[in-house]
Amino acid sequence: MKAVASKAAELAAPFGGGGVAEAMGALHDAGKANPAFQAYIRGLGPGVDHSTAGAVIAAERYGPVLGRMMAFGIAGHHAGLANGRIPGGGLSSLNDRLAGCRPHRLEPEQDVAPAGADLSAPVLSEGFSHSFSLPFLIRMLFSCLIDADRLETERFYAEFRKEEVDRGCPLTIGDLRGRLDRHLSRFEGESGPVNALRAEVLAAARAGSEQAPGLFSLTVPTGGGKTLASLAFALDHAERHNLRRVIYVIPFTSIVEQTADVFRTALGDRDAVQEHHSGFDFGPGPDKGKRAADDSEEEGRDGIAKLRRAAENWDRPIVVTTAVQFFESLFSNRTSPCRKLHAIAGSVVILDEAQTLPLKYLLPCLEALRELARGYRTSVVLCTATQPAVTVDSGFKGGLERVRELAPDPQGLYRRLKRVTVERIREPLGDEELAERLRAERQVLCIVNNRRHARDLLRQVANGLNEPRSARHLSTCLCAAHRRAELAAIRKDLKSGAPVRLVATSLVEAGVDFSFPTVYRALAGLDSIAQAAGRCNRNGELPEPGRVFVFSSPEGENRKPPPELSQFAEVAASILRTHDDPLGLDTIRAYFQRLYWQRGREELDAALVGEGAEPIKGILEALRLYQRGQDYPFADIAKAFRIIESPLVPVIVPYGPADDPDAVPRLLRNLDHVSAEKTGGIARALQPYLVQIPRSARNALIAAGAAEYVRKGEFGEQFVRLVNDDLYHPDVGLDWDDPTFRNLDLF
Repeated sequence: MKAVASKAAELAAPFGGGGVAEAMGALHDAGKANPAFQAYIRGLGPGVDHSTAGAVIAAERYGPVLGRMMAFGIAGHHAGLANGRIPGGGLSSLNDRLAGCRPHRLEPEQDVAPAGADLSAPVLSEGFSHSFSLPFLIRMLFSCLIDADRLETERFYAEFRKEEVDRGCPLTIGDLRGRLDRHLSRFEGESGPVNALRAEVLAAARAGSEQAPGLFSLTVPTGGGKTLASLAFALDHAERHNLRRVIYVIPFTSIVEQTADVFRTALGDRDAVQEHHSGFDFGPGPDKGKRAADDSEEEGRDGIAKLRRAAENWDRPIVVTTAVQFFESLFSNRTSPCRKLHAIAGSVVILDEAQTLPLKYLLPCLEALRELARGYRTSVVLCTATQPAVTVDSGFKGGLERVRELAPDPQGLYRRLKRVTVERIREPLGDEELAERLRAERQVLCIVNNRRHARDLLRQVANGLNEPRSARHLSTCLCAAHRRAELAAIRKDLKSGAPVRLVATSLVEAGVDFSFPTVYRALAGLDSIAQAAGRCNRNGELPEPGRVFVFSSPEGENRKPPPELSQFAEVAASILRTHDDPLGLDTIRAYFQRLYWQRGREELDAALVGEGAEPIKGILEALRLYQRGQDYPFADIAKAFRIIESPLVPVIVPYGPADDPDAVPRLLRNLDHVSAEKTGGIARALQPYLVQIPRSARNALIAAGAAEYVRKGEFGEQFVRLVNDDLYHPDVGLDWDDPTFRNLDLF
């Protein structure tokens, strides 16, 4: 317990929680001193709860505030943080557990916890609240205890086996900053107004890095170089203020992959960048498919295990992750998501495309960002071309205060980077007329609001072309390996001047460096329209401004945005009726103000917390109601905070990359020869060949015999493969509308 106590104190030091974390580590396994537990580990009796005893001792020894705060984490270090007063999430309440436990008396040599613990600044600094700051601190201390316990367990078994655990990265923030400097020096002297402007943005961001840690914004139009500028700011800022890492938070998995690759190239080191999201492939390299069966058995001896370990606690100087991973972890009660939370303290967090913060959870998310900046030496940068109106200065009551802009004159940047004209097509465009317009262009991008519309429109465009292969498609109906191949082919054709009529979903609106002379965008939120415009004349290479057309489809054609995005489009339509410049910063600000104000505060914290007939509406409200006695409903909040409410499920599709056409069949054959506990390497190697679809759609495919489980008895529902290969088309990917359809021939 001494080792765990020491490690927990070390992990909590960046936010001043070392003393409390040390005491938690010293008491977390106090229950193991119970003779009944000693009998259990010797096989002489039933299992015994060993977590609650230390929680009871902490509550008694350190008092009703500090002791109870510690008790949450100690009692939950295996099962997770429980609700304080009422059962929930499959866990007994903390009150019930404490009341039902009488801990065994510790011998003096077993009681290594300090007689008293003290929390120092900055956690107890100005602005600390019992309704949000205290439960936030409980999660952070819980994170330190979990990680310390896991690390010491890992170290113990490694020493027992006489093995070394490969963790961390030898490169410092200063090393990475020097590498980025060398990479950026390659672009010095590049001509053109856009490149000159990007250099100004970079210089201003780096100059701003000398400011004290806190809240920042970087408002740069699409194509203004904000990705590398924000990384440069983060590394400069971290080195100057002794911050530990850079965490880049991105809304979409596809952009995570691209951004991580950009950073690896810029920094010249793959090991320094931790890519962490649900679809990340931890495989060992280009031949990962052929080696997957062996890797699943040998993981502890190669880089797969190191990558996986780093993902557990973000043990890297650069972390690139998703908004879902970041924010759901901040409100989680489970051990695995919470384990990495302490790594956020003393870091720089870049929120890329900050306008995509989920509206249903906007206020809790803003409160978490405010708390990180207030008490955890974390600098947060809202990085976007369309800055959401979430600051006090923008008129948002309860918004973020003292947010410092890093970009040089955002209004001037917008005027100088204006490379397109935006025209609203007043009359609705049916698919036939829209397809005719797209065929008339040599290179054109059309972005629509759902996958079915993209697929149907592509068919209509292609059917009227002499060269149907110039009609291209990008959506999440294509597996990741297929999307990468299509992206490369489209870029090549654009560069060579070949005809490209690309029909896509919003997948291409961020992080994809396409540049088309003409873009059509189905009516959506103004932030989406601005992102679409960023794929038009991106580098200012055209002699005239690029053209962006915003259109809507006729009623009854089932082409509306998904329900959760319909209000965005409605607000955008109302704003466009009263503002001349659809992409002007004043227009964008008015759009977000109306979007937020129209919903009201209760719709910006709309999660239903708790079960039963009368759940509490709002996470912040639940914390406020339960703050008395520190009865915070951790388990209920974790269940309520789900950015993706209807998670999709994977189907393995028969896509064969040109360099390895037998990849999927080979991996599936490998699955025939491994046990359930040895599937890790194969599962990761299959990630690029998955398409995520609604569970109901997958069930329909299985019921029709178009898909089947792979060894369901052993693997459960982990692996489902497409049996009707005709449903996966080389141009549009997986079409699951009719699971019985055979011999699909779109063109």
